Amino acid sequence: MQKKWWHGKAAYQIYPKSFLDTDADGIGDLQGITQKLDYLKELGIDIIWISPVYPSPFVDQGYDISDYRAIDPRFGTMDDFDNLIAQAKKRGMYIVMDLVLNHCSDKHEWFQKALADPEGPYADYFYFVEGKNGKPPCNWRSYFGGSVWEPVPGTSKYYLHSFAKEQPDLNWNNPAVRQELYDMINWWARKGVAGFRIDAIINIKKDTSWQDTPADGDDGMSSIGRMIDAVEGVGDFLEELKRCTFALHDSFTVGEVFNMKENELRDFIGDDGHFSTIFDFSAHCLTHGEHGWYDARPLSFRDWKNTVHDSQLKCMGVGFKANLIENHDEPRGVSTYLPPHARNDTGAKMLAACSVLLRGLPFLYQGQEIGMHNCPRSCIDEFDDISTKDQYKTAREAGLSEADALAVCNTFSRDNARTPMQWDSTENAGFTAGTPWQRVNPDYRTRNVRAQLNDPDSVWHFYRKLLALRKSGAYADVLTYGDYEPAYGETENVFAFRRTRGADCAPVRGQERSEYSAVSANRINSANQTASANQEASAETENCCRELLVIANFGTENETLPLEAEPKALVLSNMEETQISRMKITLRPCQVIVLEL
Repeated sequence: MQKKWWHGKAAYQIYPKSFLDTDADGIGDLQGITQKLDYLKELGIDIIWISPVYPSPFVDQGYDISDYRAIDPRFGTMDDFDNLIAQAKKRGMYIVMDLVLNHCSDKHEWFQKALADPEGPYADYFYFVEGKNGKPPCNWRSYFGGSVWEPVPGTSKYYLHSFAKEQPDLNWNNPAVRQELYDMINWWARKGVAGFRIDAIINIKKDTSWQDTPADGDDGMSSIGRMIDAVEGVGDFLEELKRCTFALHDSFTVGEVFNMKENELRDFIGDDGHFSTIFDFSAHCLTHGEHGWYDARPLSFRDWKNTVHDSQLKCMGVGFKANLIENHDEPRGVSTYLPPHARNDTGAKMLAACSVLLRGLPFLYQGQEIGMHNCPRSCIDEFDDISTKDQYKTAREAGLSEADALAVCNTFSRDNARTPMQWDSTENAGFTAGTPWQRVNPDYRTRNVRAQLNDPDSVWHFYRKLLALRKSGAYADVLTYGDYEPAYGETENVFAFRRTRGADCAPVRGQERSEYSAVSANRINSANQTASANQEASAETENCCRELLVIANFGTENETLPLEAEPKALVLSNMEETQISRMKITLRPCQVIVLEL
């Protein structure tokens, strides 16, 4: 595997609207992020992904962009953004921007010009398609419900929107559109952005024959996802995108990819892949219902365990995935992947180890480091998320009672992850001196950053230990480049795996990203520097760990397991009491142990 500057790093997603408000308007801002850089550095974070801060009507919380080259005044100014980049760089940290390339806002200049002249050049920036017999071109359903087609006023045409009607899809078949987007990406990269998270990227390729597909619901429509699953050729677009943008700047890229075909993993994340990495959504997909949230099956621990193992094994010898248990589009991981008896701080630590120590790049989401939980709401009007409101409507139409439909939304809503960050126990959790744009989770008085920083046994400190472990001299290589092997697979309530590395392991050093790859290629070390580095590497390689065993007990009873090799060291545990004999180990419920063998 080609070693990259981002290998061995830890990433953290910020949802700016809910992170920290410095001007008392109830909305988080860029200055709030800058203020917390030292906090994130202390936690062990290197890469910070910021959800969209572009101008937007916020129909879909900023993922409907009206200007790709500006900062929304609600978040601050371009000077604030430039200062954030500069301050992050001083701390050896990297800022990753969100890219929304499948669609823009209907308030974007391009779409407004298209509406003003439906036969003009800007109409071809989108999909303006003639209807069929006075009806939409085909029966596709949008991700947010209803038809993907909306009438173009004053014409017999319709425009396509995979998501909300206020988010018209961009026409990637038009070279002018692609060039506009490439120019924009390069503009941000030249400003110092180290990389990009690419939203809903597989959707850029469409089957423009606009054929009906078999209905999958009582509305006679078919999810647009079925077309996306079947259509071929998105890789051509992605390779051009990479060649014309990311490759020019040594950018780190992480794709939001749900519809990758079985044989495409190497194309996406191999040494010459479309992206540096892609998010591993395999576990999240287990929470999907056939028709929506309302018919999702309860999450099975065995299914979750096998899914994680399978995903990890598929990446072996191919590349890295980005591992996560929550983000801005998913409910809180503690409330999703832990059984009810484990939804406490001890369980949160166990889940943390089971995610952070996997093979791949660990991605934390704001509040995950203190074990934030889902936020219950008592009526649908308390939700803000457009997708949640659609899912509530779908559940009610399927026959669920108001209470049952609300319970479904409380379990799965994206708003669970969008409540304000809980900094302390003061009013509004220290997030704002004004009125927060969304309610604060009521548990903030006991679950907050300040309390956990002052408690050495807190979830926060356990995450810090895990991230430090990934970067430590003895364990960095095995946890970055080591193989993954499932363990104790037949033990019903145990999730366990080995991270192993052969005798040729070498220390993982702090590779830093150059502003441009050509600069890095031309950098020459002196003979003395090279000799000194080789001596240090040789010494550290002698102490390099060859095998780690991670074992977690998700059950309600003690689990006693045989060890296949004698433990060399107890590296980490989330409990003070650890029962280890020479060739046997006993784990209490919610206990996770990391052993060096």
